[in-house]
Amino acid sequence: MASRRGCALDGVLLLDKPEGLSSNHALQRARRILDARKAGHTGTLDPFATGLMVLCFGEATKFSADMFHADKTYVADVVLREETDTGDRTGLPVTYDGQVVDAPVDEEKIRAVLSRFVGSIDQLPPMYSALKRDGKPLYEYARQGIELERETRRITIFSIELLSCTESGFSMEVSCSKGTYIRTLAQDIGRMLGCGAHLGALRRTRTAGFDIGQAVTLEGLEALDVAATALMPIEALLAPLPVVTIDQARAAKFMQGQKLQIETEGQTAGDATAITGPDAETILTRARVHGPDSKFLGTARCIGGWLQPDRLISFKETT
Repeated sequence: MASRRGCALDGVLLLDKPEGLSSNHALQRARRILDARKAGHTGTLDPFATGLMVLCFGEATKFSADMFHADKTYVADVVLREETDTGDRTGLPVTYDGQVVDAPVDEEKIRAVLSRFVGSIDQLPPMYSALKRDGKPLYEYARQGIELERETRRITIFSIELLSCTESGFSMEVSCSKGTYIRTLAQDIGRMLGCGAHLGALRRTRTAGFDIGQAVTLEGLEALDVAATALMPIEALLAPLPVVTIDQARAAKFMQGQKLQIETEGQTAGDATAITGPDAETILTRARVHGPDSKFLGTARCIGGWLQPDRLISFKETT
């Protein structure tokens, strides 16, 4: 998260990150173009990777937490017959026991191997990662030539589609759960093929219902007469949540942190809050809250028939 003097802009930007920039550098460039006071991103991409980043500005940063847990889709280029110490093209070539560089590989074999990775699998996080041990990122140990014991993590690969293949490598589209390392997936596929492999290129194309086709490049953002027109509303982050609509009097209580009773079917309590959209049973966890004129007020937890304020908009900070 970053803040400085600038405009108090509130909203969501879908950015197509270019190759060669860290996620934070991409965020800072977008923030400078927008002259935004407060900004944060919802998940990193390696500098050599490109594609979709969801950036939050102003009040939107309060509602970004769910994005870190979102499923994602990538297009990955895998280079065969060479493994690297980082698992991608930025590393140095290495070999492993049992590697047969000239092992025969064809499209049929690649498809068969890819299918074995679909589903819930255990994945060992790479040493070149931002995971921390004793407050220090693993990649700092790796750069010192230190390899630490790591525990495997359960991830889910929803689908892998082979897009193209040649003698030297192949391209695949991977839809996966949070915490999946595509570098590690490429390496594991290479080992199962027998010849070794590393990730040659990576592009994130979808996350949390957003698509790369909706994204703007940094150059495109700079070219806009009013860059802020590229921002989506805060509620774009919360589209899957049902809506609770309250009147002015209840909105005043809600914005003061007071909980409100939820009206369920057959209930006639005079001070209850009506639910629009889904029925009460589907709203018993979390919801968006609208005041008069459909004004977005924040989110709430729905507990035991009561609407408990969760994260609220600070209107005094908006412009």
